[in-house]
Amino acid sequence: MSIQPDDILRFWREAGPASWYRKDEAFDAAIRARFEALHHTAARGELGDWLETPDGALALVILLDQFPRNLYRDSAHAFATDALARQVAREAIARGHDTAANPDLREFFYMPFEHSEDLADQDRALALFEALGKEKGDPDAAKWAHIHRFIVERFGRFPHRNACLGRETTPDEQAFLDGGGFSG
Repeated sequence: MSIQPDDILRFWREAGPASWYRKDEAFDAAIRARFEALHHTAARGELGDWLETPDGALALVILLDQFPRNLYRDSAHAFATDALARQVAREAIARGHDTAANPDLREFFYMPFEHSEDLADQDRALALFEALGKEKGDPDAAKWAHIHRFIVERFGRFPHRNACLGRETTPDEQAFLDGGGFSG
């Protein structure tokens, strides 16, 4: 039996925020064992039919945006499918799939924009997270979108990615990183 969108969403829900937002080698290994081959299938564009349903689209975004960050930490490949994830997220949102999703998982439709080093994408992420926060009654829902946007506005990129992407870090970026700058 092949892996279906529900398998990914069940795994993601069961892991929960305690695993989503921190470095955990065991969690990364679990993703690798169960979903790495499927990530590559998605990266080749072979799961386009998943866009037909809200759950399929959400699973596809997670495969392309979240899982690579776990699978390929500290390497350029962690960001290799970001553009494809944004494309899928744009299409899913245009179809209204984000509003059909559970509000507790909806943020993952918006994360590809928050992960972008393009200021227009950052603006979109901020608007989406602010709207989600209003809907959920969560004044902190856009906290990380604000932080991501600030960094991209200030530097034009995420300095914590420089080393793995082979980019030179400017003195201003280094001062930011040395001062505890964002590393997520």
